[in-house]
Amino acid sequence: MLAVLALGWASLLGALQVGGWLALATLLLAAWAYQHAARRTPRLLGGLCTLLLALALAMHKVPGFVNPVLLKGVLVSADAIPFTQYANLDKSCVGLVLLALVSQRITSMAQLRAALRTAAPIAALTVVAVMAAALASGLVRVEPKLPAYTLQFVVVNLFFTVIAEETFFRGLIQGQLARWLDQCWPQARWCGLLAVLISALLFGAAHLAGGATYAALAALAGLGYAYAYHATGRIEAAIATHLLVNTVHFIGFTYPALAA
Repeated sequence: MLAVLALGWASLLGALQVGGWLALATLLLAAWAYQHAARRTPRLLGGLCTLLLALALAMHKVPGFVNPVLLKGVLVSADAIPFTQYANLDKSCVGLVLLALVSQRITSMAQLRAALRTAAPIAALTVVAVMAAALASGLVRVEPKLPAYTLQFVVVNLFFTVIAEETFFRGLIQGQLARWLDQCWPQARWCGLLAVLISALLFGAAHLAGGATYAALAALAGLGYAYAYHATGRIEAAIATHLLVNTVHFIGFTYPALAA
């Protein structure tokens, strides 16, 4: 209900147009077919359509969305490259649909406690490994800060970036890969770990536009996010780990990276 209200308001503001509504309806139908269709062929077609349309929306290739700029060319750190933050409505809708219809979520307090116990050390290790690698690569420096827009950054990063990326790379891709591998090699224990590795490598490849070093760091981070999902079986663990890394990076280090 909140999503419908938000999308209605976005329509009134001109941020969501007819083409966007059609794309979201198609994504909803495809994701539902992927999860609930009785026959194999509609499930496969639904899964393929979900994958391609989610990717196109996340890459802003589907018309019908006007994503507002929230921060434009700000210097989060004095020696950093300028940072611009968008409220990417198309990408956030991908996250919402995949979170609702595809990803394994926490359904009880007992599952929440178990996920926290398992994910906490994974998240901490991921933060240390990623930021140590970023420092060693010369991409960032230690630069503690708390700008006035810190809360905005964290909230927007969660709802417009992190949830979409984790539900796509972990909930959809890693989850499906793990199921396929388990079906092909039902006795093998390495199937889930192979899905973790592939998911992390794909996540790194998706960040190649930022350069090879940035992509390698993204792959390292993706390894932590993917393992958190594998170890807990809950998408919230991957989302929390991802958000923690991004928040520590933003508050404690050069953001997004040192200027050349």
